[in-house]
Amino acid sequence: MQRTLTLFFLLLILLLTSSLARAQQATLSGTIRDKKTGEGAIGATVIIAGTTQAAPVGLDGTYQLTAAPGTYTISVQSIGYKPLTFLGTVLRAGQTTTLNGALEESSQALGEVVVTGQKQTGTEVALLQDLKKSEVVVSGMSSDQIVKTLDRDAAEVVKRIPGVTIQNNSFIVIRGLAERYNTVLLNDALTPSSEVDTRSFSFDILPSSVIDRVLIFKSGAPELPGEFGGGAVKVYTKNAVLENTTSLSVSAWHRAGTTFGSGYQQSPQRSRTQWAGYDGGERKMPTVIGAEPYNSQQPLSDARLLQAARALDNSWKPRLSTALPDLRASLGLTRRYDLGRAQLSNVTSVSYSNTRQQYQVQRQRLETGTGNFIYDYTDEQAQTASRLGVIHNWQVRLSDAHRLELRNFLNQYGTDEVTHRTGVDFAQGGDGRARDNHALHYQSRTIYSGQLAGTHELGAAKTSTLTWQTGYNYVLRNEPDYRRYRTGRDVPAPGDAAPPFQVEISQIGSQQDVSSYYSRLREDTYMGSGQWEQRLSGRRDTTRESQYKLRAGFYTEYKERSYASRFFSFVPARPARFNYELLQLPIETIFAPENIGPNTGFTLREGTGDEDSYRADNLLAAGYLSAVAPVSDKFSVSGGVRLEYNRKFLRSGLASAAPYEEQRTFLLPSLNSTYNFSLRSLLRLAGSVTLNRPEFREVAGYAYYDFNSNALLKGNRDLQTAKIYNADLRYEFYPTKAELLSVGVFYKKFTDAIEQVTGSTTGSALELGFVNARSAYDVGVEVEARKGLADLTENRFLQHFAFVLNASLIKSQVTLSDDAQGAGNLNRRALQGQSPYVVNTGVFYQDDARGWQVSAQYNVIGPRILFASSNTQNFSIFELSRHVIDLAATKSVGRHLSVRVGIQDALNQYTRQYYDSNRDGKITGADGGAFARFRRGQYSTVGLTYQF
Repeated sequence: MQRTLTLFFLLLILLLTSSLARAQQATLSGTIRDKKTGEGAIGATVIIAGTTQAAPVGLDGTYQLTAAPGTYTISVQSIGYKPLTFLGTVLRAGQTTTLNGALEESSQALGEVVVTGQKQTGTEVALLQDLKKSEVVVSGMSSDQIVKTLDRDAAEVVKRIPGVTIQNNSFIVIRGLAERYNTVLLNDALTPSSEVDTRSFSFDILPSSVIDRVLIFKSGAPELPGEFGGGAVKVYTKNAVLENTTSLSVSAWHRAGTTFGSGYQQSPQRSRTQWAGYDGGERKMPTVIGAEPYNSQQPLSDARLLQAARALDNSWKPRLSTALPDLRASLGLTRRYDLGRAQLSNVTSVSYSNTRQQYQVQRQRLETGTGNFIYDYTDEQAQTASRLGVIHNWQVRLSDAHRLELRNFLNQYGTDEVTHRTGVDFAQGGDGRARDNHALHYQSRTIYSGQLAGTHELGAAKTSTLTWQTGYNYVLRNEPDYRRYRTGRDVPAPGDAAPPFQVEISQIGSQQDVSSYYSRLREDTYMGSGQWEQRLSGRRDTTRESQYKLRAGFYTEYKERSYASRFFSFVPARPARFNYELLQLPIETIFAPENIGPNTGFTLREGTGDEDSYRADNLLAAGYLSAVAPVSDKFSVSGGVRLEYNRKFLRSGLASAAPYEEQRTFLLPSLNSTYNFSLRSLLRLAGSVTLNRPEFREVAGYAYYDFNSNALLKGNRDLQTAKIYNADLRYEFYPTKAELLSVGVFYKKFTDAIEQVTGSTTGSALELGFVNARSAYDVGVEVEARKGLADLTENRFLQHFAFVLNASLIKSQVTLSDDAQGAGNLNRRALQGQSPYVVNTGVFYQDDARGWQVSAQYNVIGPRILFASSNTQNFSIFELSRHVIDLAATKSVGRHLSVRVGIQDALNQYTRQYYDSNRDGKITGADGGAFARFRRGQYSTVGLTYQF
């Protein structure tokens, strides 16, 4: 499968690069103003009559579009204005024709203006107009705003939206709720999860260059999925094409502390396909063990285990090199084809990145009661990542009433992670035991998401709309030969010589000691949805905004997953006869072939249990009825009910274990209302009921040892679905079509809230699991402002500035089950994963005439509980606030070339994750011990983009 994907990538790149040359086009540009005020006619549309070529008028009144050379009639239209027509406009190949105009207000009553052309949804104006017209509480970001930042991927884009934070550089947290409470849709289809231990979608796999817009729905509606708590995130990739374009971007990145540094760690095994994001087979299990899948129902014989011990790669330490700069490149193409009355368009993006980072991590664990260290480690952690991605979207407009879309997203991502751990382990008492350990961890992820969708306007008056979609998601996650070993020596008394480190061998086998771990996850998802909308003419006028709407729809999804893991450890073949002098050998030679044997030497022991694999499936079937009632010019209301049936089934590989099965049906009502004080201001009030279901991993009983966090992760078969009651109130003010000021409050009530917690284990490893809290609430206030200076000053320099502010203040509280009420300050603490405040602010300077674009952005998130304590034997772990400043500047050089420079994370502050050792619900000087403390380094770039 993976080799086929690589071949597909290469063929596609060849096809794309062969189409770079295209016929020379003519360009039409100019300025359209309001005749009365002299300001730009924002929202007007410039149309080439007789074609589907059209362009929106921007914030400053300018527009630009391209077309084949010829003589045309040009029309300018905007609601509330008289149409403006230019006859006999000549467009010449390779030249720019300038056409300016002024629109005059129409004195006639407005009807519905029908414009033939493709709506551009990625502009800042279009986004704000969509937010204003929305029936629910929603925030968003357009591609116009995205290009003003240095954001590389969707994870960095969405953190600019009010109430949003990013966890682990990949997962989205909305309104202080952890990623598991947020549902993500890509082009209106539920996204696949690329992680076995978390529910969420990894936003960092989606390059920012292909994003059309991101919308975050914060109040429920019958048309939205019933499963979310913080928000339902809809990411739309670019689809509409006004002109043929080709762009090539290449950038080099420098990370402080990593780039050009010697001693950069990489796995000794080097696959020939690792550059493409997957292992080519060099790390696969020895054939003597067996073929995939990894789980085996029959134990291996002693003879086969000895053969496997000799066949395993005996490389346990990383190779060292000099870290080269990071490389990122992307090729983007848009193409449109006129096929009679139909229009066919294509958006394609091929992106590639190869990145490196290495940094030190302080890791400690505290003993309950005494507060003494169980261990105190310093990790040197390196990660080399390769990513190859393709977006390939087609759209065909058969007519103004019928449109078909085919969307494809493919991402191949591989990471080579090396950790070198040194420090002291105090778990065995005394002065402790010094450690010198290594972990070599390679994993690859293949993600494909495809949808075929249609939109059809039906009836003579086009008062009915049918939309439908079918899709398929595929996820493959592979961990080939995750190898870990520990060495140790007693800490000598002062003045005594230190003994040599000794490889630690378990007598019975363990994932921590000289082990090789293999796992493989595959998930296939099939979905289908449809909606019928019937519009009834309102009493005031015939525009679509004034029409009553009735909707009926369905969504169905079937997901099946298989997961298997297997691990082997080196152990003495026969402890009574074993040659213990072998333990004095270094890791490089201790498992040489001559030291493998059935009597005095080493052999392999398999530690895999039948419970270390599972098969699962989930069926979701939903139907809904809703209505939209624009009662008056000022007041409208919408709402309805959604019925969801869900069956989740999981069977462990352990035959004697009863399977997990949950069948639940929920009726989920929602109501949204809007009151317009004027054309510029409105008030929203919303209420809804939503859900949060356990995921496969959260109910699977197998244990997974994570070397980096030194923790065992386990599922909980007793988890229940959480129910959430939501209420929102929000005021919005639009000074202009491109500006927004809003303030809102929200409240959420949870029953059976699902949290990730710490538990107890023997030894130094920490246990992480999942539990239901009896109840919880979440209350907060959000403020958003987008404001330019163009109408506040006569200074032409200052007129190019714009400001963005997003801020959220949140409070939450958890009530635990009766048996946990007396467990210290565990009860009535904050909800796990929630930040009490989030602030995003940005200053943007944009001068199109001189080709300058400059931005400075600031982000901070408040301290939050990373893992909550489930009992009195462990501490909660907090992640403290961290201030981030990003700077970027772009300069256009001529018509085609632009140069970009920037610095991300200019302050380079530490990520600090600490134990709440005195259980007061906060981190103060009285607390001690770092679960993790690190900083990745300033990230600087210089890049070129060429528009062909």
